Parts: sequence; C-alpha cells; structure tokens
Amino acid sequence: MLPATSANLGPGFDAVGLAMALHLTVDAEAAPESGGQMLTIEATGRNADRCARTTNNMIFETYRDLLLRAGRTVTPLHLRIHNEIPLGMGFGSSAAALLAGVYLANHFGQLDWDRQRCIDEASRREGHPDNVAACALGYLTVSTVWEGSVTAATCGQGLPWRLLLALPTVSLATEKARALLPDQYARAEVVANLQRTALLVAAFALGRGDLLRVAMQDRLHQPYRMEACPLLPRLLPLAGDPGIFGVALSGAGPAMLLIANPDADPAAISARIRLAAEDSALEIIETAIGPGASLRPG
Repeated sequence: MLPATSANLGPGFDAVGLAMALHLTVDAEAAPESGGQMLTIEATGRNADRCARTTNNMIFETYRDLLLRAGRTVTPLHLRIHNEIPLGMGFGSSAAALLAGVYLANHFGQLDWDRQRCIDEASRREGHPDNVAACALGYLTVSTVWEGSVTAATCGQGLPWRLLLALPTVSLATEKARALLPDQYARAEVVANLQRTALLVAAFALGRGDLLRVAMQDRLHQPYRMEACPLLPRLLPLAGDPGIFGVALSGAGPAMLLIANPDADPAAISARIRLAAEDSALEIIETAIGPGASLRPG
C-alpha cells in the first residue's frame, strides 16, 4: 500500500510532502508469458480504466527498466490494483506508481535494496524527492538530495487534523504547471518562504494548528499557478476561518488541500468550500494524515 501525498506543501516547494490515508494498493504475482504479453492487470477503485492500461504503464515500465539495467530476468506479472488516489490532481499518483515499480523490481529481481536505495531510485526518476519521500516514510516528511541520496525526516505522527481535498473536474499536467514558474525570484520572496517553511515544520512537530494560517502561505509557486488552478484564488482566503487551519495548492495542482480542526464539522466546512468555489457539486474528499508505504512479503 502506497499513500497519496501532497507535496510542495504551502511554502515547502520541492521539499515538504504530506502523506494521506488514501492509497494505491498493488498485489503482484509472477505470471506465465502468453503471446508475448508481459503484463496483465485487474483494476478497481478510482480511475480503474486508466490503472488497468498495460501500455505505457508507469509501474511496469519502472519495474522492467530496473531489471534490465541490473541484468536480471524480467518476470511477467499479473497485478491486482486498487486505487484511491485521484490522478492528475496533485496527490502524488506518479510517485506512488514509481515507488511501486521500484519495490516490485527489488522483490522479483532479488536486488536486495534497502528502503533508502528504493527511495533514491524513485526520487531520481521523479526528479524531486518530496512526493517520493513522503510516500515511503509517511506523515509530514521534509527531504533534500545530498551527494546523490535523499536525506529525509518526518514529524506529525498522531496528529488528528482533518484533511479536506477539493477536486476540480479538469486535471493539470505537472510539466505544464512547472512551466508556469519563473526562473528567478527576488530575495524577499525566497526569505518569506524560508521563514514560513520553518514555521510549517514547527507547527506539525508541535501540533500547533493555529500556526498554519501563516505557515502555509507561499510566494514561489502558488501565485504563478492562479490562472491554471481556478480553485486556488477562491479557496486560499478560507485559511484562518473557523475550523480551517490552513489552505494550500496540493502538489502542482489543480486540487486544493485544506487542513481542518478535528473538532470542526466537516459537512459545514465542505459547504463553505463549495460556496467559496461557487460550485455546489464540487467533489470534496475527507481524509487524514497517514503513514508511509507498507510492504507485505510474499
């Protein structure tokens, strides 16, 4: 089981990710090759039709590429996939798929990699560590790459905060979202983000939800994604409203993450979200902060 993640959390661009209690579950078994078919899939859950595709399947392509690079036999696989992660919305679906492919290669290819090596490989393929590290380690994970390896630390275990995910109807490709960002920033913008990132980590470490209204503010990526993510300008002002600790774009968008007081009424907050979004049918998912990937031997 691999959790959904919300990376770029507030000001933590490419550095901070949050694992959620929504999962990609992959059961795999060796299968006899039939007519050149190396992969068969049974998929259930969200976006099951996309998860069931056997061509350009990120899980299998990662698995196969790693085994070929290691000089190992590529064992045909039958995958049973149950997906709870919205695809193309900013919830780390690609990181979960990459990490799943790495874990499968490690198991079936008997690579004998430890968790650190698996994180490093998936992060290298993803291009940045925040989603992958949070997916592997869980909770609030802060990560960086140093000397080619991911160094990461987690906090926020046991926090009861509610997570509300607001999903628009149209997805946004990460490549397009990244193309919206400038190549350079003013020093004042960078300093503001550094200050808020430090405060964000302290808020999770101390369980201080009251700090999130300020700590989740960002100047490096959210201002440049307003037009491509129409929920962003509508929902950001909800931060600090009764019961709502903080609001941020999830990953590169276009979905939004709201962190709420566990004592607040989620139905009432959802109603306020839909009112602010001017969309009475807006999909909202309620979830919680969760642990990292869990592997079942077999």
